[in-house]
Parts: sequence; C-alpha cells; structure tokens
Amino acid sequence: MANDDLDGLIDELAADDPAITSRIAAALERRELARQLAERRRTAGLTQSQLAERMGTSQAQVTRFESGADTRLSTVARYAAAVGMKVEWSLAPLNPPAGRKRHNRTSPQISRA
Repeated sequence: MANDDLDGLIDELAADDPAITSRIAAALERRELARQLAERRRTAGLTQSQLAERMGTSQAQVTRFESGADTRLSTVARYAAAVGMKVEWSLAPLNPPAGRKRHNRTSPQISRA
C-alpha cells in the first residue's frame, strides 16, 4: 500500500474515530524506538539471549520487545541500559506546527549512557 493510500485510509478511519491518528503515531514511534534499540543490540554484537541475561529477563521477552509488542517505559529503559545507552525522555505537543504533515513520525532520542 502506498503512503497516499495509507494516509487516505487513516483519514477515513479518523472520520469515525478522531483519536486514531494520534494512536497510530504513538504506535509508529514505539515501533521505531524498538527498531533503533534492536539495531544497537546487533551493533554491540549481542544476541537476544545475551541481552536478555543482562536485562534479567527471557529471550522471548526481548523478541516481544523488538517486535513492538512490549514497549513499557520500564522495559525500554532496561533494554537501553543493557546496550550501554539511556533514553532521554521529553514531552512534545500533540498538535504539530502549522505546515507539517499530520502523519509524520518522530524518532525517540537514544544517547550513550
């Protein structure tokens, strides 16, 4: 599905549920955060099992996190710490500035601990 088609579908769904665009944006941000952390794990040369040991959890939980299924703040922070990183939390307004496309994603900030 092309981006234009996806944007159209989101707009149609938003007619019935105005909050859907913010829920979709939040889900995309969580998925991007999990993707970035998984890339950090691979760059560090760690397997999911090794990372799970560092986190004090199971390899299955690491797999769930990396798939975007478990993005609790506590898990994000533990995962980041296990790959030598920290997550810098910040707040941003729900409504994007004028002129910015509504469905854009933003990337979370991850920095070295």
